Amino acid sequence: MTVDLAIVLILLVAAIVMFVLNRPRMDAVGLLVIVTLPLFGVITMPEALAGFSDPNIVLIAALFVIGEGLVRTGVARRVGDWLHKTAGDDETRLLALLMGAVALLGAVMSSTAVVAIFIPVVLRIAQNTRISPSRLMMPLSFAALISGMLTLVATAPNLVISAELVRQGHAGFGFFSITPIGLPVLVLGIAYMLFARRWLAGTTEAGGARSRRPSLRDWIERYDLAGRAHRVQVGRHSPLAGKRLDEAALRQSGINLLAIERRNGMSRNVLRPTGRSAIQAGDVLLVDARIPPDEIGALLQRHGLTEVPLRAGAAYLTDGSQELGMVEVMVPAESPLLGQTVLQAQMRRDYGLTVIGLRRGREVVREDYLSEKLQVGDTLLLVGFWSDIKRLQSTSDDLVVLNLPADIDDVLPAASKWPYALAILALVVGLMVSGVVPNVQAALVGCLLMGLAGCIDFASAYRSIDMKTLILIVGMLPFSIALQHTGGVDLAAYGLMSLVGDASPRLVLAVLFVVTSGLGLFISNTATAVLMAPVAITVANDLSMSPYPFAMTVAVAASTAFMTPISSPVNTLVVGPGNYAFGDFVRIGVPFSLAVLLVSMLLIPIFLQLR
Repeated sequence: MTVDLAIVLILLVAAIVMFVLNRPRMDAVGLLVIVTLPLFGVITMPEALAGFSDPNIVLIAALFVIGEGLVRTGVARRVGDWLHKTAGDDETRLLALLMGAVALLGAVMSSTAVVAIFIPVVLRIAQNTRISPSRLMMPLSFAALISGMLTLVATAPNLVISAELVRQGHAGFGFFSITPIGLPVLVLGIAYMLFARRWLAGTTEAGGARSRRPSLRDWIERYDLAGRAHRVQVGRHSPLAGKRLDEAALRQSGINLLAIERRNGMSRNVLRPTGRSAIQAGDVLLVDARIPPDEIGALLQRHGLTEVPLRAGAAYLTDGSQELGMVEVMVPAESPLLGQTVLQAQMRRDYGLTVIGLRRGREVVREDYLSEKLQVGDTLLLVGFWSDIKRLQSTSDDLVVLNLPADIDDVLPAASKWPYALAILALVVGLMVSGVVPNVQAALVGCLLMGLAGCIDFASAYRSIDMKTLILIVGMLPFSIALQHTGGVDLAAYGLMSLVGDASPRLVLAVLFVVTSGLGLFISNTATAVLMAPVAITVANDLSMSPYPFAMTVAVAASTAFMTPISSPVNTLVVGPGNYAFGDFVRIGVPFSLAVLLVSMLLIPIFLQLR
């Protein structure tokens, strides 16, 4: 062993210890590596900084941005809503659909981001179905980890290992090279969790703690709004078509127009109604009708309007809650609105909001509340666009905002752009699969199109890039270079070969799998891939075999982080919502990791020829 190799190994052990202690942060450790290795003369400074010029670093950053576009447009949330609607109260079907949906979505975006998106979705489903979150959270994390075995871009270690193949003169992995291994593992994972869920019996109340804030549905019940909301379409021969709102005189008919839905190509625009708004044929109007239900039909017929049914299960504004919301406000003692009727207060003119309910003390005023004169302490329920509600909260001195609904936390910045986000995602995947352009170029095209379509903006794009992960990858790459320069990779390969002796290739792959997954218990799977990829390729060369089965074994093992809650951020995220202990992951994760090992040893030599 040379002095340089001894220095590299000492620094490597120190880095692993810092990773285990999580002091300092992982990205800080990466920066320490970049600075320290050149100081000892093991590698040059340009070699230490080589990771910043690696196309895969740019690719990973671009994939973060595309994933943010899917988040902001609500693609993942739509998947969650579909899950609940399709599975109903059947826990078996729900678990299978949940794991499948999470794995497929994680195949094209960050698994950590997918879990972060799905945690509130799963909690909502658990609350509605009265299933303990502990029976769903671990399947969620396992599916997200398995997603790393489905496509090349699903997780950073796959890209790191593919890049190492290219650096050593081989062709990199294709987009779906790992899929024949990952799909059987996903099926196995679903079957395993259907069996193992009995060991995750409810340790928390179903659905977790309920929010203390009211929801839109709470207010719909409290203010007796059910049956008052209608979505109606303006017919071609409607007398309203072509008229301005101030000419239509809808209020005199007992109708408040809350919003106008207008198709614009693939998307649906929701417009704020003003007196100068022109109504067009084909528009869908969201209205609040303060007239008896038996008079609605005649009113619609008179105005040439056709009822458009609300979505199944929707109530009042819950169909359009991405654009429209409610807020409760109180009239304070110094308000100039005191003594005015609700109509005279002209809330729409001043705040862009419409009064749809009045509460005086504990009693809700249901009859002719628009003619009631406002008194100190009156509570008004206002409806309108979320942007107007937020502006009222920050600027109004005439009213005191009492309550914002819990639904405001679920409002998406670009909900109407989801068709564009899906189309762009399909284009990016198509370009990557076809190989027409390099993967990084395809991803950058996707980023630009996401911005052009309004799915993301520059601020959200930059926020979405996880610099901690990028710096970690860039910081660990110098170790790979240093170990190759100093003979450390050859030494590790020799040690591995000495351990297995003249064993069969499958046993060599099994040992490589165990070493990789074992190392992943202590350091990130990205760092594990950086260290083990060159060792795997060197072992293959020593055995005069194809490097691809060995590289693939490292890729699969790097995603087999099921055994502890600290093996992956994906596991860490679900510990709290699932109320898990450390031993829960050991009890569930170790048997499944062994099962993945067996499946991998069976399938990898079949799909990737050893020689």
